[in-house]
Amino acid sequence: MTNTERTPSYEIYALRYATSPDRRRSENFIIKDPHDEIMPMDYFVWLIRDGERSWLVDTGFNEAGARARERQFLRCPIESLQLLGIEAANVSDVILTHLHYDHAGNIDKLPNAMFHVQETEMHYATGRHMCHGVLRHAYEVEDVVDLVRRVYADRVRFHNGQSTLAPGLELVMIGGHTQGLQSVRVHTTRGWVVLASDASHYYENMMRASPFPIVFNVGDMLAGFDTLRALAQTPDHIIPGHDPAVRQRYPFFQDESHDIVALHLPPMPV
Repeated sequence: MTNTERTPSYEIYALRYATSPDRRRSENFIIKDPHDEIMPMDYFVWLIRDGERSWLVDTGFNEAGARARERQFLRCPIESLQLLGIEAANVSDVILTHLHYDHAGNIDKLPNAMFHVQETEMHYATGRHMCHGVLRHAYEVEDVVDLVRRVYADRVRFHNGQSTLAPGLELVMIGGHTQGLQSVRVHTTRGWVVLASDASHYYENMMRASPFPIVFNVGDMLAGFDTLRALAQTPDHIIPGHDPAVRQRYPFFQDESHDIVALHLPPMPV
């Protein structure tokens, strides 16, 4: 469908479920910053919906995972869906942007979901590159095994490159951070919004052209910044994967303590 006026518009919500408040700037950029200040990292999942259907983007980690990685766990991301009126058992489709521990846990809490992942990402997470500790460190083996079990249960749909899940809802292969990382392009009432996920952890990764240090292919990550800009309506329509500034820029859904912000609404004046 090429006529934007006829393309369905979706709501998008970012649900924060964990944080790393003491993280430093030196941990977030390949190009080192001499001013090594505190630069916290937030952890999100995202919910896309129209009046009939919902898509969950990523599934986060659980409390045990937070303890193992020394993260501050705020709430179960799957249980938080209830604040949006959604029960986990009723989630029919989950988009996994990639299979790192903070994006692909809690699969067992979604018993009826179809999981959408790039085939290249599954190859990466189960192939020869995982023989290297520096590359497998951000994966949790039990999460990967859980997804393999869903393959055998006909609960995984593999994608190869760009795919349209529904009119106005597209998967975009980016790579870079992992071999098969994908972002999600969503049409809203304010135009095309791109959920970058870890194609850009922070706004500043893109602004400085300085990728996040956990990266499979630096060239692909840098090219991915250009792809994100080309797909989004404006730079304000790109949502990075871990930036606390997202909660400052967008309005909260209902109670601020729920940590859910509405990305389909325009950003608030600075």
